[in-house]
Amino acid sequence: MNTSTLKSAPRTAVSELAKSALIAALYVAVTVMLSVISFGAIQLRLSEMFNYLALYHKRYVVAVTAGVVIANFMSPTWILDVPIGGIGTLLVLLLCRRVTRNIKSDVLKMVLTAIIFALSMFTVAGQLTILYGLPFWLTYFTVGVGELLSMTVGGIIMHSLHKKIDFTK
Repeated sequence: MNTSTLKSAPRTAVSELAKSALIAALYVAVTVMLSVISFGAIQLRLSEMFNYLALYHKRYVVAVTAGVVIANFMSPTWILDVPIGGIGTLLVLLLCRRVTRNIKSDVLKMVLTAIIFALSMFTVAGQLTILYGLPFWLTYFTVGVGELLSMTVGGIIMHSLHKKIDFTK
């Protein structure tokens, strides 16, 4: 290994950490800023748009998961939302990367990711059923529709941004 490679390694590590921290912080900021619609049986968590970043670079799997964990401490159901939401997000992001890895179309990747995330909302419905006694299937429907709407709006935003910003770098 030459000396220029050794000198650039710390710079690269710091850059990767900074990008990840920025996305985690943005996820938390958007969730908290819009907290009135970010939690509950009917929710529109617009910060979910950052899920799409994991399709472009694996660093964002950890970044978004960290953002979810931190933001979920603000949730009224934090006791379940922090561990279940964090683990669920991690697993669904990894699943989405795997399912979409051979797909060339960004739009198709985003559509599949939105559907997978909407279907994964059984975890949120389960938490609300356990903690508040809400009816599971109705709650699953409302949270799933909210997630699909969040991901659709977020997908449009992220797709437009990706035309100007290369998320793979």
